[in-house]
Amino acid sequence: MQIRGIKRGNTIELLQDVNLPDGVEIILEVKTKMALSFSERLQRLQAIFGSWQNQPDLDEIFTEIDEERHQYRGREIMDLD
Repeated sequence: MQIRGIKRGNTIELLQDVNLPDGVEIILEVKTKMALSFSERLQRLQAIFGSWQNQPDLDEIFTEIDEERHQYRGREIMDLD
């Protein structure tokens, strides 16, 4: 089982539920995840900037999605018979 968490003082806050009872002793293997530097983050952002350009039907697709989201389909009425 691999669980992610954040260290705060002497406590490790788990980022998801673990199905273990309180008081159970566990062994942790610590692997740190280094934060990206500013230049690394900028490189990743620049790689995705403009990824949707040159797609002429994109406006049409989003218009269709918006129209479907706002359609009133009424509500279902249960038959009492």
